[in-house]
Amino acid sequence: MQHEPRLSAHTATYCNTLQHTATHCNILQHTATHCNIMQHTATHCNTLQHSATLCNTYCNAYCNTLQHTATHCNILQHTATYCNTLQHTATSCNTLQHTATHCNILQHTATYCNTLQHTATHCNTLQHNATHCNTLQRTTYQSQGSGTIEEAAQHHGA
Repeated sequence: MQHEPRLSAHTATYCNTLQHTATHCNILQHTATHCNIMQHTATHCNTLQHSATLCNTYCNAYCNTLQHTATHCNILQHTATYCNTLQHTATSCNTLQHTATHCNILQHTATYCNTLQHTATHCNTLQHNATHCNTLQRTTYQSQGSGTIEEAAQHHGA
């Protein structure tokens, strides 16, 4: 029968120590791998944080630009509304100016018509007076036996 060699107590302790050390090394190796992963993740997080900071800076600048543009658009809209109001007012003023000119023409025409009416009335009065004078003259000539006015006019060479 063959005998298996017996390990000495010292050798067994040494093997147990090696086994324990190997287990400990495996744990350390696993921990180191885990630490490397965590380090990589932390680096990735730092990169993402940096990217987020850049994005915030860019977004803030972009938002400020958009805000400035919106303010500018509001100013332009207000100006356009004001210009439309001025245009409407100018159109109304042109209409009023045209109406005032028309009224002035009508006033001038009315004044001219009043003058013509007054002149016509005056002419009618003069015509009436002339007719009356002619009637009186005829009556006077006829009552004096001088003949008619026409005869007197021929006599004086008129």
